[in-house]
Amino acid sequence: MTFLIQGLTMGLAYVAPIGLQNLFVINSALGQPKRRALLTAWIVIFFDIALSLSCFFGIGALMQRYHWLQAVILLVGSLIVIYIGANLLRTHPTTQAPQEVVTALGKTIVTAFVVTWCNPQAIIDGTMLLGAFHVSMPASSAAPFITGVALASVIWFSGITLLISHFKNGFNAKILRGINLVCGLIILLYGAKLFWTFTQLAF
Repeated sequence: MTFLIQGLTMGLAYVAPIGLQNLFVINSALGQPKRRALLTAWIVIFFDIALSLSCFFGIGALMQRYHWLQAVILLVGSLIVIYIGANLLRTHPTTQAPQEVVTALGKTIVTAFVVTWCNPQAIIDGTMLLGAFHVSMPASSAAPFITGVALASVIWFSGITLLISHFKNGFNAKILRGINLVCGLIILLYGAKLFWTFTQLAF
């Protein structure tokens, strides 16, 4: 139980800071019906848990070992992230209920994958953080610890989706547009940072 709680608290600290995943889940909760927003959150949770497992068991270290792989992920990831940010900036919510707009499931899955797995810094940080915990604990404690990390992902992304879905009717088109602009700019800056990192690594 101790390692489960340790994994839960560490997992919450790991997923809580604002990042691409959180911005994607927040935007989904604002613009889609609650049921579809929850589905989006669970898709993100699936990819997030998969990433945590990979980092915990050391697969993410491949990026540190093979620089060409890191460069490819940085390039592709940065371009897709910039595209997502630009799309958010072009979105103009109307005064109609935003929950009437439903994103295609395939697009949702691809975007959830991108914001989770096309983030080299998250893979490297996750590998160092979760990997460090893995090597420092008894083998019998690994399962409850990573279970706690996975549970944190479920609680966090489901929680913010339900919270925002509940209060979103109080948002008008102007507020929604402002949120899109802020999220879009943050994502664009993040994509630009990834691309700059790629140029430094490649050249």
